Formats: sequence, structure tokens, C-alpha cells
Amino acid sequence: MKKKSKTEIAGIARNIKLLILDVDGVLTDGSIILDNSGNEFKAFHVRDGHGIKMLMRAGINVAFITGRKSEVVEKRARELGITEVYQKSFDKLAVYLSLAEKYSLSDGEVAYVGDDIVDLPVMKRVGLPVTVADADREVRKYSLLVTENGGGRGAVREVTDIILGSKGLLKGIIDGYLKA
Repeated sequence: MKKKSKTEIAGIARNIKLLILDVDGVLTDGSIILDNSGNEFKAFHVRDGHGIKMLMRAGINVAFITGRKSEVVEKRARELGITEVYQKSFDKLAVYLSLAEKYSLSDGEVAYVGDDIVDLPVMKRVGLPVTVADADREVRKYSLLVTENGGGRGAVREVTDIILGSKGLLKGIIDGYLKA
């Protein structure tokens, strides 16, 4: 897929009404840490979370679709106020199609951030397919945008800022913080 200029990306991002995120490798660095008791640990980047909250406050829906099931993901989603959480999703495209129908969205109104080949069926459909800097090489071929940061290292915040900026909302958000 031919990469787009910043202006072209902004034009596409202006139409986004739903951001769908993979979890492992996108919201995290892809590490799965298990202790001897079977407890699972994941690290999430705080700026990614803040970007998600800003996006949601601006009226843009956010969903998680992941192939694994983890209580940690449920907890993080609750902290962020995300209600559309799909775990153990082996057919991510079916979940995507269901979400698009639920919110009456066209492909061009959806952005998806993935990092591995399991994400490709959705990435081939959405208007703004994005991957993180440390994604699988094949996935990059199907992305209009590759973030500068890796998964779990602020990549999602890059995407939220692009969407908010393209809609003319980011400056107002920043100005609001400066007035506080």
C-alpha cells in the first residue's frame, strides 16, 4: 500500500468516528509476563490512555479487539471507560463488521491499529489502517501510516493526536489545559 502524505492522512482521519485497537503489541509492547502463580502482567503507556480519553470526550468511539483473554485488559478498559472490548477474538473481521453495523459506519469512518498478520483482514477494510513502528514487516505493507513509536510506547497517542488534529480539536484541548 502506498504511504500517504501528512495532508492525505489528515484528510482520511477527519472522517474517523471509531478507533479500533489491537492490544498486545499496540497498547503494550507485546510482552506477556507471567509469574509462578499464573498472574499476568502488562504495561500500558499513560499517554496512550490519555489520548484515548481525549478522543472519547470528543465523541469518537474506541474499541479493543484482541485474540487473547486477560483480566488486565478488562481492567484497563474499565479505567478508560471503554465498553467495546472483544477478547478471544480469532475472527477480528467479524467483530469489526459487527461494530461497523452497530454504529452505522462505513469503512472510511474507521481507523484500526494493529501490529501482526492476524490484524490484516480488518486493516484491509478500514479507511485508516495504522501499524506501530515495531510491527511485523508484512503488516507495514497494508498500513497507510506507521507510527514513530513502538507498541506500548506512545504509538496510540500519535494516532489519537492525528485524529483530533485533523478534526481541528487538538489545539482546543491543549488550550484548555493551558488555561487551567
